[in-house]
Amino acid sequence: AGSQWEQDKGRMGTSARVGGASCWVFLAHCEARALLSWLMLGRFGVMATSVQLNTGALMPVVGLGTWKSSPGKVTEAVKVAIDVGYRHFDCAYVYQNENEVGIGIQEKIQEGVVKRQELFIVSKLWSTFHEKSLVKTACQKTLSALKLDYLDLYLIHWPMGFKAGDDLFPSNDQGAIIASATKIEDTWEAMEELVDSGLVKAIGISNFNRSQIEKILNKPGLKHKPANHQVECHPYLTQEKLINYCQSLGISVTAYSPLGSPDRPWAKPEDPSLLDDPKIQAISLKHKKTAAQVLIRFHIQRNVIVIPKSVTPARIAENFKVFDFELTKEEMAEILSFNCGWRLCAMTMCRDHEEFPFSAEY
Repeated sequence: AGSQWEQDKGRMGTSARVGGASCWVFLAHCEARALLSWLMLGRFGVMATSVQLNTGALMPVVGLGTWKSSPGKVTEAVKVAIDVGYRHFDCAYVYQNENEVGIGIQEKIQEGVVKRQELFIVSKLWSTFHEKSLVKTACQKTLSALKLDYLDLYLIHWPMGFKAGDDLFPSNDQGAIIASATKIEDTWEAMEELVDSGLVKAIGISNFNRSQIEKILNKPGLKHKPANHQVECHPYLTQEKLINYCQSLGISVTAYSPLGSPDRPWAKPEDPSLLDDPKIQAISLKHKKTAAQVLIRFHIQRNVIVIPKSVTPARIAENFKVFDFELTKEEMAEILSFNCGWRLCAMTMCRDHEEFPFSAEY
């Protein structure tokens, strides 16, 4: 119990308030349940700062996203984030910046600012590695780049397998993705082997629909249930049915692109902007918070883990200051009403793939 408390304490990078004084309370001999009760009460009197996975591990509810973070900037962003208090970092092989993320992590560990066990590091298996024989190789590539011995969580990035090889997006002359003949169930078995070998602590999925999740859950001989499902989620794509389904099964949910991914390369001038939405702005003014903080808080109050991306030090710090206010039920309902099914990451080049996930309702 004491070890888990130490890990959680370090991961959140915040101190407990006891009797009005800021101090760390060391409960090395307390029961694990007592510590969990403390967590669930919320250290700031508002809400817990971690979500418990079905493995028993605690996953910080706010993490730093690294998609689109350029190699020249992401190392410094990671270092700033650790100094601010972030302990959860979301990575992926396909982002092509894991080496730089790893440098930032290692520098802070060497400085003594944080210990490895206090961090929660997530990465993802890319689609060109779905063959069972390639899954471990892919994980080892990520571990080598991040300079780590294990991952806290490893996700299948997409349910669609691509032709194996160096080309991350293998396509034919018509621009369509070249699919592999792999099956989700087989890829999952290889993921389970990573847990058994100690390379990863937990495994999960990303961008799956309900029927694809059921393929895993109904697989004969299932050893490890998905611990997390990472999906695009924001007020214009609230994912209520999918989130309710996952959470009802004990599968935690992480929201990517929670701020609407305004720096996505394919953005069009006429696209709606979440951060500039007048209704979001009005709510943020009421709470004396930024639009980004309101959008992040929206997910936290749904018990959804959230991974805003930034390489700007001030915004990295700002995005972490979301535990000292609470949206009202009316505000939550209003934000949920913005849903219009607007998907930023539609992966349209894969729409003919047998496992394309977005043809289903959810």
